[in-house]
Amino acid sequence: MKRHLALLVSVLGILPAAAQAPAPQKIQTLIITGQNGHDWRGTTPLLRKILEDTGRFEVRVTEEFRGAGDETLAPYDLVVLNYFERRRPDLWWGARAEAALLSWLRRGKGLVMYHFSVAAFDGWEEYEKLSGGNWRPNQGHHSPPHDFTVEIRDPDHPITRGLKSSFAVKNDELYANLKWQPAGSYHVLATAWDDHSLYKNPRQPTPGPGLHQPMLWTVRYGQGRVFATALGHAPANLENPGFQVTFARGAEWAATGEVTLPVPPELAR
Repeated sequence: MKRHLALLVSVLGILPAAAQAPAPQKIQTLIITGQNGHDWRGTTPLLRKILEDTGRFEVRVTEEFRGAGDETLAPYDLVVLNYFERRRPDLWWGARAEAALLSWLRRGKGLVMYHFSVAAFDGWEEYEKLSGGNWRPNQGHHSPPHDFTVEIRDPDHPITRGLKSSFAVKNDELYANLKWQPAGSYHVLATAWDDHSLYKNPRQPTPGPGLHQPMLWTVRYGQGRVFATALGHAPANLENPGFQVTFARGAEWAATGEVTLPVPPELAR
């Protein structure tokens, strides 16, 4: 009987399909945007495309998170923040939405802090803890956009593993002098040299010829994972291969704790 069944399965072509491993479930992702001092209308579709082009993510976008709750975030594994409330109290999300995000993240979900999202919500202590570093009044500046090199500082982290030791970015902003949480509460993956000679009439300290500044870092928040990238000021900067690879790999790590996305040959060690 078993021989007949096996023969029937083989003839019908069922066995090869049944033997195939199921495709991994896509990472359910929500981009929160709608306000920013930068071009969120231009960058948001590109952030979505970078993730979806990997085949690993299914992405939705909301331009209004005020009034959200636990039920809003329940379907998602990952949140990407492309949001800055522009120092307007009426553009804060409100206690319910803010508590929902913190609770969701603490339970083991993933968050990506993209570029100027590190400037959001001045005075929200928990937001600063999960950010690692923040742009705050008199703590956060940059020289004019310019070409610079991002240097990998932790080549063994899942996000950066397999990447070559550095990659170039073109005409981007190099964030410096952010307000950082205590040492040990965040983990730096990559830095860039902030050349102090590029500043004209700086309003914040620029001692010596320059300093290495964090560009990519991670934070553990409860059981959750946060990946932060200071790169990617304008839509054109999101075309940079180094940005795209680290953004997608950072997002996968934040959501799952692992990275399966490959490093393209041009960026591989």
